[in-house]
Amino acid sequence: MRGRPFIAARIEKQINRRVGTTLRRFGWREHIVAYTGYGSEARLRVLARVIMLPKNAPALTATREEVWALRRGWRNFLAVPAVNRAVQVSVGGHVTDALTDRDGYVDIAVSRHGLNPGWHHVTISTGDFTVAEAPVLVISDEIRFGIVSDVDDTIITSYLPRLMIAAYNSFVLRESARIPVSGMATMYGSLLRQHPGSPLMYVSTGSWSTQPFLERFIARHGYPSGPMLLTNWGPTNTGWFRSGPAHKRASLAALARDFPRIKWLLVGDDGQHDPRLYSEFAVRHPDKVAGIAIRELPTVEQVLAHGGPVEMSGFPMMIPETVFEVRAPDGHTLLPLVQSILRNN
Repeated sequence: MRGRPFIAARIEKQINRRVGTTLRRFGWREHIVAYTGYGSEARLRVLARVIMLPKNAPALTATREEVWALRRGWRNFLAVPAVNRAVQVSVGGHVTDALTDRDGYVDIAVSRHGLNPGWHHVTISTGDFTVAEAPVLVISDEIRFGIVSDVDDTIITSYLPRLMIAAYNSFVLRESARIPVSGMATMYGSLLRQHPGSPLMYVSTGSWSTQPFLERFIARHGYPSGPMLLTNWGPTNTGWFRSGPAHKRASLAALARDFPRIKWLLVGDDGQHDPRLYSEFAVRHPDKVAGIAIRELPTVEQVLAHGGPVEMSGFPMMIPETVFEVRAPDGHTLLPLVQSILRNN
C-alpha cells in the first residue's frame, strides 16, 4: 500500500506553497472562487477554491457580459492556489471547518444543514475575512427524476479530445466564440418543466478552472442552471495525470449513493467514452437509470475529435432490457425520443 503521495503531487504541493508564501510578501491577497454546490435534505456538498490575486487586481466578480465575452480561454487557467488554508463554511449559523488541498480546493460535507429544498447561498470565508457566497441546490427527498449531462460536445462544441484542436478551443478562442449544441438547452428546459424540482447535474472531465466560464456559457445560451462536477487537471496521489473516465465513474457512483431514489437520464455524446460509461452505470444500477440519450456527432466532428467516424467507447456493452438508449444529432431530435422512453419508464 502506498504510504506517500506520488512524487509529482509532493513537488506540486511544495511549489504552490512556496509561491504563495512569496506572493503574500508582495501584498497578494486571497480570493475565494465559489462553485455551485448541491445536496439532499440531510447532507450538503460545498465546493470552492482559494487562490491568490495581486493586491490591486480587479475583482473576479465582474458581471458585464461584454467583459467576459472578450476574455480568451487561457486566462481561466492562470491561478496561484492558497495551500493548506483554513476555510469556514457557514450554513444557518452552523460553521464547518476545512483546509484547502495542495491546489487550493475545498470539498466540504455539511450535515444537518436545515435548508429547505431549492436554491440557497452559503457563506465561505477564510481567517483574514475574505468572504464569498456560494450557490447550493438542495434536492427534495421526494424527487424521483434527474438529468446528468456531459459538457464537451454535448452542450458545447469543443472537438475534443484531439490535443491541438482542444487546446485552441480552450485557450485561444474568446468566450463569445464558443458554440452551443443545437437544441440541447431547449431539451433540458422542456424536461425540467415536465419534472419540477428535478436537478440537472453537469458532469465533465473538464478542469475546475473553466467552471466560471461554463457558468457564463450556460447562462448566455439559455441552459438551466445546475451543479457541476469537474476535475483538477495535473498530478494525483498515484500518478502524473487524472483519469477522465475514472472521474466520471466516481461522480456517477456518488450521485447514486447520495440520491438513492432518483432515476437519472444520462445525456452524453458518442465522441468520447460516454456510451460505455453510461452502459457500465446502467449495468451496475439499472434501477437508477431513467434512460440514456446520446448526441451523435456529425462525421466532420467525429474525424476532428479522434481521427475517424467511430465512437471512442471501445467494445459495445450490453445494457439491461429495462434501460432504453436513444441517439440523435441534436437536442431538437433527441427530445421526442427521450420523452417516449420516459413515458414507458
